[in-house]
Amino acid sequence: MENQTPLWSNDHPQIINQLAQHAISKTYYGLGTNIVLTAFGSASQRDLDDAYALIARYEDILTVNRDHSELMAVNQAAGKCPVQVSYASYHLAKKAIEISLEDNGFDALIGPLVKLWHIGFDDAHVPSEAEIQERLKLIDPHDVELNDDDMTIFLKKPGMEIDLGAIAKGYIADRIRDLWRSRDIRAGIIDLGGNILMHGTAPKHQDGLWRIGVQDPSAKRGQSILVAALPECSAVTSGIYERHLQADGQDYHHIIDPATGHPRKTQLAGVTVFSGLSITGEIETGRLFFAGQPIPNWVKDHPDVMGAVFVDQNRHVKIVGLKQDQVRILDHSYDIEFVAESTTIAD
Repeated sequence: MENQTPLWSNDHPQIINQLAQHAISKTYYGLGTNIVLTAFGSASQRDLDDAYALIARYEDILTVNRDHSELMAVNQAAGKCPVQVSYASYHLAKKAIEISLEDNGFDALIGPLVKLWHIGFDDAHVPSEAEIQERLKLIDPHDVELNDDDMTIFLKKPGMEIDLGAIAKGYIADRIRDLWRSRDIRAGIIDLGGNILMHGTAPKHQDGLWRIGVQDPSAKRGQSILVAALPECSAVTSGIYERHLQADGQDYHHIIDPATGHPRKTQLAGVTVFSGLSITGEIETGRLFFAGQPIPNWVKDHPDVMGAVFVDQNRHVKIVGLKQDQVRILDHSYDIEFVAESTTIAD
């Protein structure tokens, strides 16, 4: 049988100098944001398009922003019957419920409250306390029944909703990296908006380390407080500075506290986590945001994490897990503190 595989040497008869640093990049739209995929070396346009096709496939089954998806089928059957789903939906839902049961601020069932406030949308408003209390009855992760053998999900109460948006980007980014690894793409950048995964070694730096900026919450997107030099990793940021509601002289951000039903009270502007797996970063940014401060022995207790950067609303930055020689400060108007791992930060 004749080989139908496109050959690099056929498609590129002329030698490309410094091919390892040669980059192709393309911008797409999905997951509610702009997506930028960049691959280096002998990667092709098809490698980018196939990665985007993977994103689209996962969005089709995991979204709760359309009338039809596997998760929407689960939500529409709330209080009625279990729904059988594919492995990806079940695996991610199970992971999300396990994290929700840890009671660290993450709640995969927060959807009814998020939709009630709807911060970031034209119909955002401050709901009544009675409305909030009614929605709080629908967000208990103990009211989710999972069947490993049948791969079914059952939300026991009518009106419950499961939403995996808080960790789906991380899961998808990890799957794109799996795809690229299977094709021997040795370096790339997967930017899913608020979630960036640096794959392989950085081809444009002799030390092989990626340079990753931490956003200045008070400045336009792309302006960084500092840059960290790190090996292959994911960088995930959770912050209050992009979606707001102003009403009756009050300012409300979009991160809802499942304990109160209101936006989480915090002095943080944002927290960025660097980790091996992108889904780890999604989980841990939530944990640290709700903690509001560095957690003693956090890096030691979570082998997949490299470190974190906390930025508060008073222009103070705490850096955990990273060494000073890994960080270059760009904005010296911020007060920068490197926090020892075992240090307990007082409330």
